[in-house]
Amino acid sequence: MSGHSPASLAYGPQLQENALGEDGTVRFRLWAPSVDSVALEIEGQEPQSMKSEAGGWFLATARAKAGSRYRFRLPDGLAVPDPASRRQAGDVHDASIVVDPNAYRWQHPEWRGRPWHEAVVYELHPGAFGGFAGIERRLPELAALGVTAIELMPIADFPGKHNWGYDGVLPYAPDAAYGTPEELKSLVDAAHGLGLMILLDVVYNHFGPDGAYLHVYAKAFFDEGKHTPWGAAIDFNRPDVGSFFIENALMWLNEYRFDGLRFDAVHAISPPEFLDAMAASIRCSVAPGRHVHLVLEHEGNVASHLARGKFDAQWTDDVHHCLHVLLTGESEGYYEDFQDAARLLARALAEGFAYQGEVSPHSGKPRGTRSVDLPTTAFVICLQNHDQIGNRALGERLTTLADPQALRAATSLLLLVPFIPMLFMGEEFASRRPFLFFTDHNPELAELVRRGRRAEFKKFAAFSDPAKRERIPDPNAAQTFAASVPEFDQPRTPEGAAALTLYRALLAVRFRAVVPRIPGARSAGAQALSRTAVHARWTMGDGALLTVAANFGPEAVKGEECPGSLLFESEDGAGKAARHGRLPARATVAFLQESPP
Repeated sequence: MSGHSPASLAYGPQLQENALGEDGTVRFRLWAPSVDSVALEIEGQEPQSMKSEAGGWFLATARAKAGSRYRFRLPDGLAVPDPASRRQAGDVHDASIVVDPNAYRWQHPEWRGRPWHEAVVYELHPGAFGGFAGIERRLPELAALGVTAIELMPIADFPGKHNWGYDGVLPYAPDAAYGTPEELKSLVDAAHGLGLMILLDVVYNHFGPDGAYLHVYAKAFFDEGKHTPWGAAIDFNRPDVGSFFIENALMWLNEYRFDGLRFDAVHAISPPEFLDAMAASIRCSVAPGRHVHLVLEHEGNVASHLARGKFDAQWTDDVHHCLHVLLTGESEGYYEDFQDAARLLARALAEGFAYQGEVSPHSGKPRGTRSVDLPTTAFVICLQNHDQIGNRALGERLTTLADPQALRAATSLLLLVPFIPMLFMGEEFASRRPFLFFTDHNPELAELVRRGRRAEFKKFAAFSDPAKRERIPDPNAAQTFAASVPEFDQPRTPEGAAALTLYRALLAVRFRAVVPRIPGARSAGAQALSRTAVHARWTMGDGALLTVAANFGPEAVKGEECPGSLLFESEDGAGKAARHGRLPARATVAFLQESPP
């Protein structure tokens, strides 16, 4: 399965082998161009000076094995973990642990993944599911739902017990709060046994604020002349920096056998050419015949990264924002850009991005590039995700914000159009629990995060009063994390059972009538029927015509022709009404006209 030999890796400990196998030694390397000496400290052994090599590298080979604990000692006496630690003995400030990457015995080594057009993505927070073992226990019910790809929010080792994952500082080490490397591999293996792909969200645009020791011994890792919302930008112009992240991506794909990666906020990565170079390196370093999927989050909507052979898809916030405005009527923040929501949604359904170079009223700057030539599978769409729920002050879900009938119509559109749909954990059983922003920082940093979090919302009407901002949950309170765990017994309630029935029915229709026809699908036009309704068509790969029409408003609207057979109606009688040129209130219909033989 692996297309990248561990011996060729620059970063991380490497168990050495001889003709008889493991020889009982481990090679350790550290890129530390800001210091002139480094000592290796292995638990139970005397410190060993590391050999200085060209370019700021330090090397040592020592007696060690899987399970050995080690640190690097800097000239000023500071002991630091390996930046490419595969496992930590506790938290981010503790010793690193040598891991044997070949110890796990795979049960499904024949797995090669699934084509991207079959993806129905389910995003989840590993901690909210009880860690890697907890997720594994719930895989059968997700497979039964009709999900085909599980996406884990970031798992790189972060400070404390709870975190969204975007404060990670050791990208190679699965956080101990979630489980061991072997438990993570067991999760991936079990998913494959059920026919599920498993994707991982990775953060290559910054390190968290606590435990990023690279700032001490590898200052050249960062470009102080460029800044991001998280501080000095990572300097991707340096080959030693770029290889750190490329090797990390390959570790997840080849050693852990993830089926794909979602790259967080890549608009903060500079130069942007690094992204395409990384994609090319990944494509040529995985075994032939595997389906490996690379997905971007890019605020700028730059379509060039989605050209054939680079990245498969991008999270398409435009579709989310249009649907959210149609469901809630909200207009603050970035929703300011989407007040003409039906028209913009129609453009997104036809062309991918709603903004393709036009000026954003919210930012005052142009946003987006031409996307009409991209396939529908280049766009991951959703009604909810960790950002769009969790970046709200109170973390509300649509179940508490939207009319239930309108939400059912939006869900129907999400799962029947030929894009890549994504669900957020608990959405399928109508969870009403919030998903809040949570961390577990040291007291000093916790206070800064608490204040910063509340300050973010001072421009919003509901929180303009400082006293009202005190209602925003403290990210560092244990209860904030506990309140964000979905109520997994919700499917036993009438509301939860009804939601599950809807999702299962929609996914069954999707896989029967839509998915097989997605390759080669092209827009046949889309338009707004009113301020609340849209009508869209696609010529599918086999020549069939798929029509989806949705009305999110409280009044019926005049519709367009819907030829073919009714695939689905979110409300009884909506399909019949649509045939007669009338789209009922808060309803979605889908029709398929088979191509002539």
